[in-house]
Amino acid sequence: MDMELRHLRTIRAIADAGSLTRASAVLGLAQPALSTQLKRIEKALGGALFERGREGVTLTPLGELVLDRARMLLPAARELQEEAVRFANRVGVTPRFRLGGTHGPLFGGLVDRLAEEHHADTVTTHMSWSNRELTAMVATGRLDYVLLGACGESRPAYGGGLAWREVGTDPVFLMLALDHRLAGEREVDLAAFADDRWAAVPGEGCFEDCFFTACARAGFTPRAVYETDVAACVYLSQVGRAVGLCRATMPPMPGIARVALAGTPLSWRHLIGWHPHAPAARTASLVTEQARAAHAAAVREAPDYAAWLADHEGYGTAN
Repeated sequence: MDMELRHLRTIRAIADAGSLTRASAVLGLAQPALSTQLKRIEKALGGALFERGREGVTLTPLGELVLDRARMLLPAARELQEEAVRFANRVGVTPRFRLGGTHGPLFGGLVDRLAEEHHADTVTTHMSWSNRELTAMVATGRLDYVLLGACGESRPAYGGGLAWREVGTDPVFLMLALDHRLAGEREVDLAAFADDRWAAVPGEGCFEDCFFTACARAGFTPRAVYETDVAACVYLSQVGRAVGLCRATMPPMPGIARVALAGTPLSWRHLIGWHPHAPAARTASLVTEQARAAHAAAVREAPDYAAWLADHEGYGTAN
């Protein structure tokens, strides 16, 4: 694992908070996910950064070294980001909607609505699997808006310095082959899939950690997780090679039965972000409104999700 700025922010947050519990609240992560992330960071750096005790955590000598460097690097990176935005946007008002996103029906829906509402030539897009790339492009003025997601209540990975609005929050559903033993159920405990293999679309952030944490709480470790694109994830689910993970707003697919997880151990927040000091901030309310309309339309296109929402508060399109 290569060190990234978000890892340095994690180390700084833990040191400042003095405990993983307090740091997880500051970072917006579940404590098990934060513990898993810290172990990976320590493995990458070659040793323990903190000593754990009943009163919290204290820095090891290696941790003090890394924290000293982090306190120099993080402000410098922020200053560079702000200076780049000022440079990129000093020309004036951005004449079009330059959108960035990862994947999924919401991005297409947002593009379609903006192109319908305004001249189609004013809308341009950039797709990437990398949240880091997309948020950096917004921060440096190469994109106006980014539509991405975050696991549970966590903050967007690499999203520091941007303004964010929630578009909607969806449960994570499972995609099963029609002949899967649980294909006829509406809602199933995660533990019932302990012997299955999994398929998921790769991405940055803490979703992988949250998934493994949810499985651990359910009493098992996944046998295998295939990281694929969306089409391959659907195919592996159709042929019964794996159980696919999907957002509930994903449209129904032929040859696929979708089931919800009891207790909703995994959820996904869709977020729209922009730089607060860029010209795009002037039309941010309009873009947020259109993104939420796209989310509401996606819900209507997924009858099983719409039915699920009737019995579950706190999910669906944001107000």
